[in-house]
Amino acid sequence: MYPKVFEDYAAHHAHYGDVSLLPTPVFFYGLKDREEISVDIERGKSLIVRQTGSSDTPDEEGRVKVFFELNGQPRLQRIPKAGAAPTGRRHPKIDEANPNHIGAPMPGAVVTVAVHVGQKITKGTPLVSIEAMKMETALTAERDAVVKAVFVKPGDKVAAKDLLVELA
Repeated sequence: MYPKVFEDYAAHHAHYGDVSLLPTPVFFYGLKDREEISVDIERGKSLIVRQTGSSDTPDEEGRVKVFFELNGQPRLQRIPKAGAAPTGRRHPKIDEANPNHIGAPMPGAVVTVAVHVGQKITKGTPLVSIEAMKMETALTAERDAVVKAVFVKPGDKVAAKDLLVELA
């Protein structure tokens, strides 16, 4: 083996262990949806691996969720999606001690942003609406203020306690 090839092999073996037991197509291409394989790890011991599904869209890190069963036990693994670059878009978290921070009460997708920077708002003014599991939640102003910053746009995915709007 050439030195670089051996170094790559040794690094792969150190990270993943012995993968020579996997069938070649599975090693190179992964399991297809609902495909099941048996891997003999030693005499009399086999692992049954069945791929049960995966998410289609990568997250902000460029990873997809893959659902599978290992000897009948459900498992979840996040793996890098081929060709998907990390977006790096992460929303800042709210400072719970700061009353000017308006945060997401739950994970979901931003449907509308009803305010812009510099806008004067009054108590009850709609700020942002978030959709989660086919239910929409509207966030409104709790007091009169001026919008200092808006951190999201329609279509953004947010997690609980992500900073959406900052008031002045």
